[in-house]
Amino acid sequence: MMQGPQLTSTAGLTSPSRMGSIMKQNKLSYKISQFLMFGGPATVLFFAVVVLPFFYGLYLTFTSWDGVSTKKPFVGLTNYQAAIADTAYWQSLGRTFVYSVIAVILTNIVAFLLAYLVTSGIKGQNFFRAGFFIPNLIGGIVLGYVWKFVFNRAFVAIAEVATQTDHASLLSTPNGAMFCLILVSVWQYAGYMMLIYVAGFMSVDQSLKEAAMIDGCNKGKAMWHVVIPLMRSSFVQCIFLSTTRCFMVYDLNLSLTKGEPFNQSVLAAMHVYNQAFVYKNYGTGQAEALVLFIVCAVIGLLQVYVGKKGEVEA
Repeated sequence: MMQGPQLTSTAGLTSPSRMGSIMKQNKLSYKISQFLMFGGPATVLFFAVVVLPFFYGLYLTFTSWDGVSTKKPFVGLTNYQAAIADTAYWQSLGRTFVYSVIAVILTNIVAFLLAYLVTSGIKGQNFFRAGFFIPNLIGGIVLGYVWKFVFNRAFVAIAEVATQTDHASLLSTPNGAMFCLILVSVWQYAGYMMLIYVAGFMSVDQSLKEAAMIDGCNKGKAMWHVVIPLMRSSFVQCIFLSTTRCFMVYDLNLSLTKGEPFNQSVLAAMHVYNQAFVYKNYGTGQAEALVLFIVCAVIGLLQVYVGKKGEVEA
């Protein structure tokens, strides 16, 4: 009499559906524990360093906090109205746009040519890859001070010796200062973008280029009609990264020009910093930072959308 129920209970515990649900639960708990072990700390840090400060900054845009007082009076949309009326901010944003367009184009052209050079089979190409990448490892503050010495002392001394006349530094004029910012940015970012283009070159099947050459294409046509279309994803990544870097540049702007001469080289990120931390207008500075973030996000996402759409069509 007792054996029947015991056999039925044992059979129910070891049924395939029961075993399957137990295995799924064990697998899910294993994945959760693995994520908490490896991704948990990074997730906590991401929320603590990125997400929470973002929403706190968004809250500050509706206050008139001066950075010192414990009170944060609510002022509604006043800070956004002040940001819209701030002509200096829009001028700095316009300079940032011009700087970013020129720097992004030149950076990607130089990076593409460097990548082509170090994948063409020249001797010591691995050494050249490391050498071209090194400028990206130098911090923007250090890089700015080094190049400031070069522009103010080295280039001026060379020009004076060559022409036997006095010469002013390029950093002493508004156009010269912007030219210096663009030049140093290209020098810094090109090595990093080069690595992405190198990966793109190496991902292209050599047989496709050989087939194009057999069909009558020269190297230039094979590059334009075969290699470059297949590297579209590399172009999308490099243009996106260089665009976001240029729009958010601050350290190089601070150490190389400090916004001089006459605040004519102040870019948007520096203006936002000055508004918040120098003039103590945290609410207005946060509002202008949010506008800058939206502009950068829209441009970046639009560029990625257009690039990805073209990639699918290719």
